[in-house]
Amino acid sequence: MAKRLIYSRLSLSRLSAMGGPKNGRFLSTESKKIDEPFKVEEAETVNVPPPPSEKLLVLGGNGFVGSHICREALNRGLALASLSRSGGSSLHDSWAKNVTWHKGNLLSSDSWKEALDGVTSVISCIGGFGSNSYMYKINGTANINAIRAAADKGVKRFVYISAADFGFANYLLKGYYEGKRAAETELLTKFPYGGVILRPGFIHGTRTVGSMKLPLGIIGSPLEMVLQHAKPLNQLPLVGPLFTPPVNVTAVAKVAVRAATDPVFPPGIVDVYGIQRFSQQMSR
Repeated sequence: MAKRLIYSRLSLSRLSAMGGPKNGRFLSTESKKIDEPFKVEEAETVNVPPPPSEKLLVLGGNGFVGSHICREALNRGLALASLSRSGGSSLHDSWAKNVTWHKGNLLSSDSWKEALDGVTSVISCIGGFGSNSYMYKINGTANINAIRAAADKGVKRFVYISAADFGFANYLLKGYYEGKRAAETELLTKFPYGGVILRPGFIHGTRTVGSMKLPLGIIGSPLEMVLQHAKPLNQLPLVGPLFTPPVNVTAVAKVAVRAATDPVFPPGIVDVYGIQRFSQQMSR
């Protein structure tokens, strides 16, 4: 609720009846003219809707990266939903109760598009491995479908978790990288001002597989510390991309959520060094 003040001018005759202003002249843009004062006649109560809240949809929120993104979003007080083929979290963590879970397949029907209702930003963690044709579908086609649907719904920002270029190693996973790059092209086309592509390399952290917890940081953390200061090696022909430093999953999650919700976060591609830089800025 808010008060809207309605103003009206006093006529010159009423001004004259009051004897004119006693504490000086009223300013006017015209010479030799006394401006008429304003008076509050009444205050009317009107219904003013609250400012729109941010609602984030995470595609693949029950996966390794997606679950960390969900936790980061909840820590920042965002309204959160997630879409996945299973429709829920298998982690049984307490934070999962604060997520609205949607079940759907981005490759099959349009029923999943209801998950976009009221959503202001999307983060996609959808990806996978297999045959070249399967990898293109899951990394490319599925994400392209999501990007187009989000654009049609008027979503403001879309963040896509892609992958760093590993040079000749890309040929071993041709369908994977071709799908990723096709999705990136679609995102930059549909969201030229609100599309952000994160390209991490190896993402480390504690990964839950069934009842087991895999501490990937044991390997990833030392490598990250060493390789983040060896950026020139990344420029070597053929083998250079293999020196791309790993990045912590927490850093990816922090930057992804910021990119999805901060209207001044620059659109475009953010490589692993950019992810590290933005994450360090947020930690200060």
